[in-house]
Amino acid sequence: MSAADACQLCREDGGTILWQDGDCRLVLAADAEHPGFCRVIWKRHVAEMTDLDLAERRHLMSVVFAAEKALRDIVRPDKVNLASLGNVVPHLHWHVIPRWRDDSHFPNAIWGPALRDPHERPAVPGDALRAAFVRSLAGEAG
Repeated sequence: MSAADACQLCREDGGTILWQDGDCRLVLAADAEHPGFCRVIWKRHVAEMTDLDLAERRHLMSVVFAAEKALRDIVRPDKVNLASLGNVVPHLHWHVIPRWRDDSHFPNAIWGPALRDPHERPAVPGDALRAAFVRSLAGEAG
């Protein structure tokens, strides 16, 4: 079995696809406490940023930055966390996570122990987030 066959992000979308091109995709994760939580996933199975050439790195980061801007415009969080870990799934992807001062983990990372009881927030309409992302990405390219 190849690494790509064993890889969850090679086999699955990783969330609801909001946008994609030939290199990467932006997906909306299902997370009631962090509505708008997105992942930017590189399509080719690589583990590290330095597996990409310079143009690919720039493209990937322009997508990550456009996703952050779209979240700030649509969701209006107190903070946005950007994370690329890949310890559990060693396939290059970035988490773009809206954060609020009263979320259950703030100010710590969302993967650690909760500091307070969670509460759900209103869902983010995928169409609105997609439209804001496309506008942001066009601004990044311009």
